[in-house]
Amino acid sequence: MRVAKGSVRGGLLLGLAVVVALAATGVWNPFPGLWDWVDRSEPISEPDVVWQQRVGGTPRSVTIAGDAVVVEQRTRVEARSLATGAQLWERKADWAAVAGGDRDPVVAVGKLLVKGYELLDPTTGVTRRRDDDAVAVWTYRNLLLDARCTDATDCTLSAWDPRGTAPLWTAFLPGVHTGLLADNPGLRDTRRLTATRIDDGVAGAEAAPPLLGFPVDGRVHVVDTATGRVLQNVEPGREERLSVVGGRLLRITARSQDGTCYFTISARDSATGQEAWQQAGINLRTADSAGCVQREDPQGARNVLIGVAPDGREAVIDGYDGRLLWVGERGTKLIAVDDRSAVFRAADKRSVIARELGTEKVLWTRQASGKAGAALTPYAAVVADEKPSRLAALDPRTGRELAVLRTSANALAIGSQGMIIGEGREIGYVRFGASGSSPTRPPGDGGNPGPGGPGPGGPNNGDCGPKGELCPDPDGGKDG
Repeated sequence: MRVAKGSVRGGLLLGLAVVVALAATGVWNPFPGLWDWVDRSEPISEPDVVWQQRVGGTPRSVTIAGDAVVVEQRTRVEARSLATGAQLWERKADWAAVAGGDRDPVVAVGKLLVKGYELLDPTTGVTRRRDDDAVAVWTYRNLLLDARCTDATDCTLSAWDPRGTAPLWTAFLPGVHTGLLADNPGLRDTRRLTATRIDDGVAGAEAAPPLLGFPVDGRVHVVDTATGRVLQNVEPGREERLSVVGGRLLRITARSQDGTCYFTISARDSATGQEAWQQAGINLRTADSAGCVQREDPQGARNVLIGVAPDGREAVIDGYDGRLLWVGERGTKLIAVDDRSAVFRAADKRSVIARELGTEKVLWTRQASGKAGAALTPYAAVVADEKPSRLAALDPRTGRELAVLRTSANALAIGSQGMIIGEGREIGYVRFGASGSSPTRPPGDGGNPGPGGPGPGGPNNGDCGPKGELCPDPDGGKDG
């Protein structure tokens, strides 16, 4: 039997009218439940996260700040409870950055092309300090720097304790680079290795290095972060690139000859300007193929540099004393490094391996594909893999699994007890397993030897070299 199209359409309209009438009289309303079903988000990982929330816009950065999660978006910043994901506060802002450690975090917020910034409490959103003149802010675990200029050639750099109310020191600079605006504008240091599905800022703020290199009008001004003294004011040569790494000013020379680039690294003592060490033949990937012009900072992390030896093998170099801390085998690919360990893909592309720098000790090995990426943070090593998509958080020293997820989401932030993952506007919190709460390495330690002793973070807070060799070992152990 054939049913006329008109009668079907009429039946559907009659049914809709009945539903609307029932909803209007309060007898039965299916629409809230229907909307909840349409709007319900699918879990972004398996196992499921502790909580999952949809934020107001696609995150530009996510940072764990004590008991809060700070989410920077294009025109606003919001904070959520680390325990529940509930929104704590929201502010209009063009940029946001977190300074301080686990116990004393603050959130710096500001607007583009507008001087000044505010420091907010990450849990309450209350303003702790306001500045109306600064044009740039740099955030670290133990320090906050800002710069303000009375005119184009007269600028003041100030250092603050993250929750302090008076500057620790001030220094004068003859202007600032035109790109030094908003939060954490680029200085002359190193470029980090990146990985697909792992956010560049997953580790959060790090301890301030002992020296910082500020580019001003083609020169580099080297500032001691412990005292504020401007130690050097150097103009690079025509074939040079200057970079400040591990308490040294590096002069990287790239000379074109015989159809190739010849590289030389000369590290200078910040106080005397004398050469501390030199390496020839290591390509730090600062130059492009057009005439060996160096347009990039060297790759590295904290006080180590990443280079390529003449035979094509990758190497990790101590920026302070020039030691070769790790040299890869043929076919291996370095995917993550900090001042204590290196993570690389094996030549057979079936596993990733973590090795302690300066020794032959293998810390851990994990099966992974040839496209796996990784990142090292103070709390966990993160490994992202494809086909199938996985995110794994591991103890960086032992490889013990803290969390393993089947997910296509990205790793956005790592904390002492868990990590934030996200996909689009959805973010969720993954708590590390109870049996493996936090790794052995404390946040803020790590190798940034400073001239004349500990830097602003105090003893053994980023100033003891890659193996702690510049500070006495309270346990009487040997350097690794």
